[in-house]
Amino acid sequence: MDKLANQPILSYTKYDSPMTEDQTEVYLKVLPDWKVVYREGNPLLEKSYSFDDFLGAVKFANEIADLSEEAHHHPDILISWGKCTVSWWTFVYKRLHENDFIMAARTEMLFQDKSRGQN
Repeated sequence: MDKLANQPILSYTKYDSPMTEDQTEVYLKVLPDWKVVYREGNPLLEKSYSFDDFLGAVKFANEIADLSEEAHHHPDILISWGKCTVSWWTFVYKRLHENDFIMAARTEMLFQDKSRGQN
């Protein structure tokens, strides 16, 4: 996962080829508990993270916001009591791109770093 998280965000156009199911499956193998869900016919890469309270989820969402601003690639974030759900997808494509998997890996690393700091 470290290797994926450290890859640079790629340039793309709306004319690039979509990811194949095989490519998606390869990336999902290195991203624990992430899954592809469909909303309004569009695939999104999604995972929910659990917290002890509402504020923990909000703080994590803010850290993801900072991460996404640096990369100029932004997720959908849903915050609820004790939970933060993150959904990555590429708006221009209305489908998944390698950047979504890179950012999911960065999100996962951020959560793991945060979890280690709490112990």
